[in-house]
Amino acid sequence: MEPYAYFKKQFMPISEVRLSPMTHALHYGSACFEGIRGNWNAEEKQIYLFRAKEHFERLAKSCRVIKIDLPYTIEEMCQLSLELVRRGGYEEDVYVRPLAYKSAEAFGVRLHDVADDFMILLIPWGPYLDAESGIRCGTSSWTRIADNMIPPRAKICGLYVNSALAKSEAIENGFDEAIMLTPEGHVSEGSGENIFLVLDGKLVTPPCSDSILMGITRDTVIQLAKNELGIETVERSIDRCELYMADECFMTGTAAHVAPVIEIDHRKVGDGCIGPLTSQLQKLYADVECGRNKKYLYWCTPCYVGVKG
Repeated sequence: MEPYAYFKKQFMPISEVRLSPMTHALHYGSACFEGIRGNWNAEEKQIYLFRAKEHFERLAKSCRVIKIDLPYTIEEMCQLSLELVRRGGYEEDVYVRPLAYKSAEAFGVRLHDVADDFMILLIPWGPYLDAESGIRCGTSSWTRIADNMIPPRAKICGLYVNSALAKSEAIENGFDEAIMLTPEGHVSEGSGENIFLVLDGKLVTPPCSDSILMGITRDTVIQLAKNELGIETVERSIDRCELYMADECFMTGTAAHVAPVIEIDHRKVGDGCIGPLTSQLQKLYADVECGRNKKYLYWCTPCYVGVKG
């Protein structure tokens, strides 16, 4: 089954998408993107897009930062994504990648007076990190980029070179993922995930001021912890040594879901196993994003209504 795309106002196989080698975004990273999970519910024969509206709202904010004019409304982009998934016809987890980019065939370092365009890609995509066994992380030597350099709250393509450097360093050093620090030495996030610690029975995560992306999965977990488990999340700066003192640790992200961290810098987190709170939140989140928890079905958009099941 061939992956599909929405490109130049047409639905087509990804293999037919053509970009000029002169495209501005290719040379300068002048683009922004989102990642939206489509989760396969085998019992219902249904794919649910998770919090698509919130993803496109964040894309619109990112576009304002780098002077891209989106040609569609939030609702129109949601509908295009639904149609793309329906055309794909997958019966497995999928990943929807909207991309707004500077499409002009022109050289020159600038954001103004450069034409824009928009596309959406669809691919099948399984687990990004090992959520079943837990992952091992290393603190990166690469500092997380600050807001007055490239704003981390926007998903700007060029910014992710910072993340890629950290990720490759972690993998090449035998870890599964990196943990990045701010210029001040506070814990920021992973290469593509937010981070949470359990410290003295409290759920703790870095604040937006510590160079993090305001993750949609992060927000979901904070709400689920409060609503379902009665646990408030403390948003504050976290020092590196607290990583080693934590009882539990996990990472969150659209690609990563809720991924337990069992080791940091060759030190066990807690007893080196997936912690009880992490395990609870993992199950809660999995049920919610797959449409099995009807209380939160308003976050889930069914793609195959009237087509399957």
